[in-house]
Amino acid sequence: MNTRISLIAKLLERMMNVKTTLMGKHFITTDDWTREELETVMEVADYLKLHTALHIDVEPILKNKTLFMLFFEESTRTRNAFEAGITQLGGHAHYLTPKATQIDHGEGPKDTIEVLARFGHGIGVRNTLVGGNAYMVKLAQYAGIPVYNMQCDIYHPTQAMADLYTIREKFGKNTRGLKFVASWTYGPGYIRPLSMPQSLITLMPRFGMDVVLAHPKEFQLQPEIVARAEQYAKSNGVKFEIMDDMDAAFEGADVVYPKSWGPIMLTEDEKEGLAMIGKYPGWVVDSKKMALTRDESIYMHCMPADRGVEVTEEVMDGSHSVIYDEAENRLHIHKALMALTMMR
Repeated sequence: MNTRISLIAKLLERMMNVKTTLMGKHFITTDDWTREELETVMEVADYLKLHTALHIDVEPILKNKTLFMLFFEESTRTRNAFEAGITQLGGHAHYLTPKATQIDHGEGPKDTIEVLARFGHGIGVRNTLVGGNAYMVKLAQYAGIPVYNMQCDIYHPTQAMADLYTIREKFGKNTRGLKFVASWTYGPGYIRPLSMPQSLITLMPRFGMDVVLAHPKEFQLQPEIVARAEQYAKSNGVKFEIMDDMDAAFEGADVVYPKSWGPIMLTEDEKEGLAMIGKYPGWVVDSKKMALTRDESIYMHCMPADRGVEVTEEVMDGSHSVIYDEAENRLHIHKALMALTMMR
């Protein structure tokens, strides 16, 4: 009991020192949050994860609070991490889709959020279609509750934060000097958004990592996002490089994050895009590529990954892989984020 009281006291003490501006703050991109604020999220996640590890129930910080989760497409990790997270904090989540609401009948973001904000205390949205980010920004314009980006066409900030949190667990909180590689991989079948690599290259330089972005020439990211990553690297005294050679990028890496995305900057035609992807079947992660990295390097992926296609089984299930730790940390980051912004 004394341990339980001590842990809860530490958590509440830390939260009392948090800037009140976090209450009600939207989380659409990590760019909108200072490094200090992002550190706060991870510190609170530490305390909440410690409760989980010791099988100690945390106080119902979000008792009787409601989170709306609006999904324009299906989800495994994002939905369940948010839903389980708010349940563990004493609240409840509502799963919504455009078809199951009036959104499919043309109701706009203003009318939707004006009403939902009177029913609940936060809303998360996943919309990776073109215009998904603009939809979230519009919601936030009228929302009296925090809006969480559960992934859009430009960013995936909750995943990127869980990734950063995982890296700090593996290498320590001082991540300066680590070589982080965000690489394109061969992923046939459908066109994946740019949101994951764009979130990674803009977040990791802010925490002192040297970042390498590797992709074939057709798979460029949005120029303004790349320019922002370059600026973050410059202001934090680290490197940001772009390569078109996967082997060269992996050389000496501490963290590799190979993930497929589409040639969206060149074409919106799906058939043409898939043909471009088909040109690079060699951009896969196998033991030979991992051998180019440091001995203690880690392999990361937001999942789902195409086993045996973009990455071999031996890598996904091998000693370098931290994909399940990474997935679990979604829960702790989401809980911390909600606890800090929904308490009102």
